[in-house]
Amino acid sequence: MLAKTLKKFAHTKSLVKEYNHWLLLCRYEQVTLGSLILICKEEKTAFSDISQECFTELYVIVKAIESNLKALFDYDKINYLMLMMHDPEVHFHIIPRYARIRKFDGVTFKDTGWPNAASLKDTVNISQKTFAKLRQKIKSEF
Repeated sequence: MLAKTLKKFAHTKSLVKEYNHWLLLCRYEQVTLGSLILICKEEKTAFSDISQECFTELYVIVKAIESNLKALFDYDKINYLMLMMHDPEVHFHIIPRYARIRKFDGVTFKDTGWPNAASLKDTVNISQKTFAKLRQKIKSEF
């Protein structure tokens, strides 16, 4: 099952960083600037079933995500969404939140849900070139 989810999120083209137990991906469908996906490499479908090592490493990863995205894009808040309905493996959608518009590579990113919940359906269409630049920028911080 994990292979199917990784394929859906195009992990070979979106990988930001591989950890021992997690994969950090740049989200193709950017909800807000810097949207990421964090996928557990263990084939678990319940958060409580992941190993202690995964939980321990998650602490380190969350610290890195928050400090690096803050340095890159100066988000106002950050949301971690763990929905696991269509893609049942343990994973988070990481959505930086912004009170004001952000721009990257000539593209305007507006947080349409601010200050309420983010909608994964409200995405900014970006070109493959812009996606590659964004992924590289984020990757360079990690």
